[in-house]
Amino acid sequence: MQRNFQKRQPKLEGRGLLEAVNTDGPHNEWLGMPDYYIHTLTVAGDDYKYLSADKLLDVNIGDTVVFRYQEIGKTDNKEKRIDKRSLGLYIDPSQYLQETP
Repeated sequence: MQRNFQKRQPKLEGRGLLEAVNTDGPHNEWLGMPDYYIHTLTVAGDDYKYLSADKLLDVNIGDTVVFRYQEIGKTDNKEKRIDKRSLGLYIDPSQYLQETP
């Protein structure tokens, strides 16, 4: 059976100023599962959920962040969930190789 990847929906991408982070957890779904935290990130006025084993994230409030996400749930109330290992800092290409004083 051959798969046609052209029919797959492209990943949604987000970018913006990180305005707030609320962390909830640790959670544990079943016996033997490692603890995880649910981080609710407010980016450019929209809320996104990010599940992580880490209590603290590598991004801070005021950073410009980039990520891939998917919308999960019913059509009237979709939750935006950031893909694992896709959350990072935005680097402006014009400032990348410049030295800081």
